[in-house]
Amino acid sequence: MSYQAEYIWIDGTEPDPLMRSKTRIVKDGQEPDIWGFDGSSTNQAPGSNSDCVLRPVFVTPDPLRGGDNRLVLCEVELTDFTPHPTNTRAFSRSVAEKYADMSPMFGIEQEYTFFKDGRPYGWPEVGFPAPQGPYYCGVGGSKMPGREIVERHTQACLDAGLAIEGTNAEVMMGQWEFQIGVLPTPEIGDQIWLGRWLLHRISEDYGVEVSFAAKPILGDWNGAGAHTNFSTKQTMAGWDAIVTCCEALGTRVLEHVTHYGTGIQDRLTGKHETAPWNKFSWGASDRGASVRIPWAVEKAKKGWLEDRRPNANMDPYLVSALMVDTCCSALAGDKPTLFVPEQGTPTLVGVTAGASV
Repeated sequence: MSYQAEYIWIDGTEPDPLMRSKTRIVKDGQEPDIWGFDGSSTNQAPGSNSDCVLRPVFVTPDPLRGGDNRLVLCEVELTDFTPHPTNTRAFSRSVAEKYADMSPMFGIEQEYTFFKDGRPYGWPEVGFPAPQGPYYCGVGGSKMPGREIVERHTQACLDAGLAIEGTNAEVMMGQWEFQIGVLPTPEIGDQIWLGRWLLHRISEDYGVEVSFAAKPILGDWNGAGAHTNFSTKQTMAGWDAIVTCCEALGTRVLEHVTHYGTGIQDRLTGKHETAPWNKFSWGASDRGASVRIPWAVEKAKKGWLEDRRPNANMDPYLVSALMVDTCCSALAGDKPTLFVPEQGTPTLVGVTAGASV
């Protein structure tokens, strides 16, 4: 008996890539193999040479169709089987291999906002809801729109075998979060992207859109981030390694924020639990710092750090690669050598990645 394999990939749309997928019928007993698609329709190839290759890299049970059906996350390759320029997973994998002996690990808190009819889900047709305050981890009545979607998404992630750690409502009405971890790169990126795809797909059934915009509503409303928790075997053993990582992150501020997602200047303003995008700080229990050290880590003098700067729309492959290169090179006493690809790089007004802070 045959089964359905949903091939999923990230396209070349700029500045924020879209997720694409299509279904392949696979004969029973066979594994999903390489496939292809029309790159001229996904901003990944010209019409005169449009073929692109899908290479399966992460396969899970399909929690939506059930049975023997599968979800197949793919890297995009050129027809000579080299990584496509938009393939940041291959780039992340190469960085991870260099410092694999340090066991760099990640947990990512993926925030997002539900939208319907052009406004955040549950907001009134005219005007605004009550100010922020009751929505974060809230419960009750009409102030928690979207919970039914969140519950379905959480169960789907569990049924797919993803390393989901939890969910919660966020500070702005209609905004939620799920957490994935603790995983190395590129696996952390695989599971974040697949979690995003499941969220988009389930929301279709409710006529609701999912936005990963960094600042979905301008004004006195929280933005949406993807706080990235990071550790190595050295940070898990002692405080000095955590300090080394924090200090190293402070030497490459613009190189990081220019690859931490589109619209970062709108979100990292120094307000709404953020640090200014062009200033670096770190501290224990400080949600207004660029990097926060959890109180339990400060008390134990070992553990992990939380980079609070990445946007909800960040590429987890790029963010994890940057953190590995910056932190692990510092721990090893090496010079950072990372060349960050320009594909999808957001523009910061008035500055360049090489500018000093």
